[in-house]
Amino acid sequence: MLMVEKPVGNLADPSWADRLATATVDVLELDQWHAQKNRFRLKTRSGAEVAVALDRGSHLRDGDILGWDEGTKTAIAVRIRLQEVLVIHLDALLGEPAEALARTCFELGHALGNQHWPAIVKGTEVYVPLTVDRRVMDSVMRTHAFAGVTHEFRPGLEVIPFLAPHEARRLFGGADSTPHSHAKSYEQGRV
Repeated sequence: MLMVEKPVGNLADPSWADRLATATVDVLELDQWHAQKNRFRLKTRSGAEVAVALDRGSHLRDGDILGWDEGTKTAIAVRIRLQEVLVIHLDALLGEPAEALARTCFELGHALGNQHWPAIVKGTEVYVPLTVDRRVMDSVMRTHAFAGVTHEFRPGLEVIPFLAPHEARRLFGGADSTPHSHAKSYEQGRV
């Protein structure tokens, strides 16, 4: 088993290009949940076991090289699979009167809350992880047609560099499950 406390390099680092040109790269695939953890144990595609124990608050990046065996010319590298993110742009609202700005932001928050979609606000952008099919999220945004609000979908790997670790965990860690449900309280009310 390979124990990793920090990466030894990255596939994008030019200093590794010569070594990796004729090497075998064994991939350790991480989903968005494991990518935010700093301690976990998984197997690579070839079945090699890897135990990761990074410093608190740190996490692996796509392409990080976790191990290098000079004898076999084999590297173990990370590939992170993050889902897309709905990015809502609020910058066009900045010129609006305060009342209109407050109303639109309140209504947007209400719409996102009704869907149980977690969100991270960074400046004039709101990041929402895909919790349902992309077409459904797009439809919800188009149905509300918030004046001055636009949206797009971006790969998670393009968004994650702008996030603090706790924001990345909120956005990607467990994004495929809703944060809470009304089903239990509804059932309790009927009893």
